[in-house]
Amino acid sequence: MAFRVQKIVSHVRTGLLLPQPTSAMGTVGTKSPDDVVVVSALRTPICRAKKGGFKDTYPDDLLKAALEGVVKQSNIDPKVVGDVVVGNVQLGGAYAGPARMAQLRAGFPVDVPIHAINRQCSSGLQAVAHVANAIKGGMYDVGIGCGVESMTHGGAIGGGVPPPLNLNELMANKLAKDCLVPMGVTAENVAKRYGVTRADQDQMGVDSHKKALAAQAAGHFKNEIVPVTITVEDDKGVEKQVVIDADDGPRATTLEGLGKLKTVFKKEGGTVTAGTASQVSDGAAAVLLMRRSKADQLGVKPIGVFRGSKVCGCEPDEMGVGPAVAIPMALEGAGLKMSDIDVFEINEAFAAQALYCVKKLGVPEEKLNPNGGAIALGHPLGATGARQVATLLNQLNRTGKKLGVVSMCIGTGMGMAAVFEAER
Repeated sequence: MAFRVQKIVSHVRTGLLLPQPTSAMGTVGTKSPDDVVVVSALRTPICRAKKGGFKDTYPDDLLKAALEGVVKQSNIDPKVVGDVVVGNVQLGGAYAGPARMAQLRAGFPVDVPIHAINRQCSSGLQAVAHVANAIKGGMYDVGIGCGVESMTHGGAIGGGVPPPLNLNELMANKLAKDCLVPMGVTAENVAKRYGVTRADQDQMGVDSHKKALAAQAAGHFKNEIVPVTITVEDDKGVEKQVVIDADDGPRATTLEGLGKLKTVFKKEGGTVTAGTASQVSDGAAAVLLMRRSKADQLGVKPIGVFRGSKVCGCEPDEMGVGPAVAIPMALEGAGLKMSDIDVFEINEAFAAQALYCVKKLGVPEEKLNPNGGAIALGHPLGATGARQVATLLNQLNRTGKKLGVVSMCIGTGMGMAAVFEAER
């Protein structure tokens, strides 16, 4: 992969969103009663929007399944939960009202609060970080960070309408105007500016599906997936219940096959195809966090520790470089180096941007998305960050590894990264 790498400092400019300091989350390799630990991280299967297993399933049913899953696995009483934070991107009002209804349907008492957030593609991870920081700050001892997205029912696919904008003023400001650049075009910008080739993108697409199929065949996702029972109607109008317990995005893919696909976002001289972009998907995920002293009190065994997160702004028209900015910041905050990390879960929004970030950071192939990424598994926007946490901790604990990073680019020009330490 011989493409150009530019000093990443050029992506962070005065006037953009700047990183904010976060609370210290303890020292890696040590245990403190004040640590924020993860005691359960689960997800639903991820299914293709409009055509996959959840095309007739409502998003509140997916969120309900994820919430029920972490409560059941941890065997806690839901009344001990101090707050539930839900990430969502495409559904109205960040899905705040329906999320509350899903929470109540999942058996939470009325005095357990909930709120919804939207930091676009990092919404699920931001929900986890919100909970971790609230626990560290003493607001409560137990919380759930989660995310849900039904791209079947929301956004462009579902016919969503954008909010009103002051277009006259917006168009007079280059950075603001660049926020309107379609995500696929930002990927083409990264490919052109930094020399990411079509051949390299196709190879990442093939590799993503190959890893995901191998992980499915080996049963590596079993411990992180909550099966979801849904009702379907056959061609005779007869309803029946079926259980969805596996992702339906991964499929056999070849370089020859991807090479035949037409470019989508740039017809002349483009490089990004449907085979090298994340799949639009439906799914949900939830991460249950506690103060370590509370976990000890409840007799709950941690599976990991939250060691901090960072968010940083970058140029909107090449938003995909975000992980290359955010990951070094998150590692520095945790007192770590790139070489300390065993697994990197870097969201494959597009192969073009993921490849640039991987090359810039020097991520070894064997440490990158070992079970496949969003090109194969799908990218249910609000759920992806929480899904990555579940996949990361499952992988670390299954393989006996210790440290991992979750990261993604964010629309309008940002990146987010978080560091986790596994516990067994």
